[in-house]
Amino acid sequence: MLERVSDRGVLSSLRYLFADFIGEDDDTPPFLPAALPASVVEVASDAINLLIEYQGTTYAQLYVDRLKRFIGKNGVDDAMLGEIARLMAVRMSYEDPIRIAQLKLAELNDPGKQPSVDIRKFRLDELVGSLPAMVAEYLLMVLDWVGWAARSHVSIRFSTASRVGIRRLRIEAGLRRWRLLSIRYTKERVWVERWLHMIDRALTKEPAAANAIVQTATMIEGYGDVYLQGMADWEVVIGDLAKPTFDRVLALPDLAAAIAEARAAATPDPRQVALKRKIAELRAQVPAGVNAA
Repeated sequence: MLERVSDRGVLSSLRYLFADFIGEDDDTPPFLPAALPASVVEVASDAINLLIEYQGTTYAQLYVDRLKRFIGKNGVDDAMLGEIARLMAVRMSYEDPIRIAQLKLAELNDPGKQPSVDIRKFRLDELVGSLPAMVAEYLLMVLDWVGWAARSHVSIRFSTASRVGIRRLRIEAGLRRWRLLSIRYTKERVWVERWLHMIDRALTKEPAAANAIVQTATMIEGYGDVYLQGMADWEVVIGDLAKPTFDRVLALPDLAAAIAEARAAATPDPRQVALKRKIAELRAQVPAGVNAA
């Protein structure tokens, strides 16, 4: 079960969602926080530019507001802040068909890039999840009913090799305004807030494991089955190791090492057999009678 994220984080996300959707985006880039360490300025600046291109200035402002929560925070040095800034930008610019179309169109501005065709394979439920929720929920219900939602895959062409292909890319990239109303965005918003919340809990409960929690963001990447596997593995590592340790119901002597061992054991297996076996071994190493709060 997902742990409840902070109300402030959710309300902030929703505020920027509606500001972007109704067009209250004045194209004024957000300012870098005044207290941002010099060593993080370049990373944060690049992230802001990326997210403006990805979604818009209000979305980039959401990134800045999230980052502010860790500036000057006890236990967060410049290196950790830089990694939070970098990895948060990566997750906030997650790959979906809209993003791939944006990147493909950008190739037209590169004189050294020849026209080409990329074929990407998406899960059918993933494609539907990129639509506005009011439409996607009904479609997913039908797909679930016929048994296609999780098992079917669709190949999509992203082409700069023809006028028709380029026109299609522009239509797909133009759908970015609808992205923030999608099921996928809702899941990503909740995930980012939970990741930040877990970093915050680590800083309070297990400071030595904070960097390991930050780096768990690298477990999730890409799209399709790879993305789904990474998200599922992250949920198991956080839910079975980190959260119970923070809640003081599991007394792991070294949470960071346990996370590293669990991540090393993870394989591309939807059943997560090796990962769950390793986590069971790690939990069994805690002396009897220590697990109780």
